[in-house]
Amino acid sequence: MDREKTPEEMNIVERCCAPTPKFFKKLRTVGLILAAAGTAIIAAPVALPIAIVTAAGYVIVAGSVATAVSQAAVEECGPFKKK
Repeated sequence: MDREKTPEEMNIVERCCAPTPKFFKKLRTVGLILAAAGTAIIAAPVALPIAIVTAAGYVIVAGSVATAVSQAAVEECGPFKKK
């Protein structure tokens, strides 16, 4: 009998290819925007204060982590779905 795997039984590739919940899709988009904004600040051709450049580095890391975590979140499905 073939049954669906629970999220705990999936490997990382299966998790990333599985459907993502709506909240985590929005969070992934916000993470991508943060990472892009931080990158734009660091790559700016003008001299910026070191505090702003340092903060931009932290924004890039936060956005990247949010994006990665959001992509790995999956909907529970099948007989294991919580009601």
